[in-house]
Amino acid sequence: MKILIRFNRFLCAAMATAWCLTAQSQDVPGADVESLLSIARYGNPEYAGSRQEAVAAYERVQPAGALPDPKLLVELMDITQGGQQNPTLNPGLVGSARYTIMQDVPWFGKRDLRREIAELDADSAKKSAQVTWNDVATRIKATYAQRYYLLRNKILTEEILDLMRRLEKIAQARYARDLAAQQDVIRAQVEQTRMRTELITLENERKKMDTRLNALLARPANAPLSTPQRLRPLPPPTQLSYAVLEQQVRAHNPQLSIEESRLESAEKNRELTYKNRYPDFFFGVAPNQFQNSVQQWNVLVGLNIPLQQETRRSQERESEAMVLVARSRRQATTNQVLADLAENISGLDAARKTEALATNTLLPQSELTFKSALAGYENGRVDFATLLDAQRQIRIAKQDQIRAQAEGQIRLAEIERILGEFL
Repeated sequence: MKILIRFNRFLCAAMATAWCLTAQSQDVPGADVESLLSIARYGNPEYAGSRQEAVAAYERVQPAGALPDPKLLVELMDITQGGQQNPTLNPGLVGSARYTIMQDVPWFGKRDLRREIAELDADSAKKSAQVTWNDVATRIKATYAQRYYLLRNKILTEEILDLMRRLEKIAQARYARDLAAQQDVIRAQVEQTRMRTELITLENERKKMDTRLNALLARPANAPLSTPQRLRPLPPPTQLSYAVLEQQVRAHNPQLSIEESRLESAEKNRELTYKNRYPDFFFGVAPNQFQNSVQQWNVLVGLNIPLQQETRRSQERESEAMVLVARSRRQATTNQVLADLAENISGLDAARKTEALATNTLLPQSELTFKSALAGYENGRVDFATLLDAQRQIRIAKQDQIRAQAEGQIRLAEIERILGEFL
């Protein structure tokens, strides 16, 4: 009975410990890239600033198309009543007082153009926020892939270190029987030292990646991160056709949308500049006060005279040049984006093929070579240098495999950045 009670207590304690560990692992991000992106979407200050810039740009739309504030002009005439009194500012004690209220009104269509330009600028700000998020998400994905690569490389190095310990024991046993030189034992020890040095380097790189990732997540530099568990599956080759993705890029890439909005804004601004050839108006009403009563009403209508023609021609030539600039930048951005797309599609395809070649061909061949070299060394038919070279071939094959996996993830992240959406 006591044994059963103790067992139940042990089981409860184990379940509680497992629950706590699970909760902690859920609270600490980093096990997958999705958890990191979720935190960054709400916490990254760079993206948050871009969103607020977009909000500020939208708030400029309404004022851009609004009428300017009216003006009030107060005139006090004959403040001494022909010299019969001391000067005064009391409207009821002067000869007369005029209150003029004036409203400036732009030429027809100017307000609409200014509002449309502001709307295009706001749309550009919104797309800029999307560009910022795409850049942040790409850096997070790339950093996560590098953390995964470092982890797998660390595990591989530890495996090779354990293998080198076993090879050292084999060399010592052969040296004790006078079947091998002492140099074999020393070389095995040297290889172990190299492995330990590389583990230190990998640990330092991991800390750098963790610091970089925490900065993107707006977390303290030394905040804990979970061990990366998996990489996202790569899309099938049919989904990565350049012809298909090119159409998606032209339709959804935020950088191209920004350049398109800037071109439209430049064209609207050119149209607005040409409208400055026409005068703006102002209207007003002016009641006249005599002593304590208003006895006269005046109506004012005026306009500005666009005499500075050379200034306006310079502004018009400037607006024409800015349209040409916007068109050139749109074309340059399109060319660069499509070139980046083709480059990353090719890079992802190469990474996929490299991983398949390393997994299906190079790694099995290297393992067979090592097994043959190990058996030959134990029988005295192969020297220790050949055995070490066979071991290095296994390590190179596995490193190529995990490096290709990480490279594929980085290329996928770049393609998604260019597309402006997830695949």
